[in-house]
Amino acid sequence: MNRLFSLLLKKHWAFLSGIVCAAFALLTGCGEGLPKRADIFYTADDAAVEVARGVEILYSDSAILRVRVKAPTLHNYLDVDNPRQEFPDGIHIDFFTPGGLRINSVLTARFAVRQTDKGLITARDSVVLITADREVLETEELIWDENKEQLRTDKFVKITRPGEIIYGFGLEANQDFSFWKIIVPKGTIKAEQLDEALQQ
Repeated sequence: MNRLFSLLLKKHWAFLSGIVCAAFALLTGCGEGLPKRADIFYTADDAAVEVARGVEILYSDSAILRVRVKAPTLHNYLDVDNPRQEFPDGIHIDFFTPGGLRINSVLTARFAVRQTDKGLITARDSVVLITADREVLETEELIWDENKEQLRTDKFVKITRPGEIIYGFGLEANQDFSFWKIIVPKGTIKAEQLDEALQQ
């Protein structure tokens, strides 16, 4: 999918970079046996991180909105070896129908990280996906592949549908959840069976 990737920020970027050598250098003159740090250099690039508040990221295809990512906080790490974006205060992702007219499913999690070079968002901790057809997926980790438009996990999953609950380990699905498969299904519980068990 050809994406028009844009960040719409409600507040200005705050740039954070830290160099913590000075305090340590003062201590080296106060005692024996402390290692000298003169041979180690810290640059802004080593610790540079851009912090944004109230983030909204839009993915579109041929000017049609396909995905919207919202988060209270985004940490953009400029590490050359491991460039990534972290969402420490949670993430909210809206997947739109092909025409972009309505939201087809919503994904939320308490934490997420985006590998910018691979186009992967890994959502962790209380991950919930709710579809327009009232299907609810719950798991502890879910990976969204932006390029393949797919969802996957190898963790325990529970899918609640009208009238039944299906559970097992591992899942593969389209991002619109029109197709999904549990890799190792463990069972299905009818809603009335669950209600009866809870009442006992």
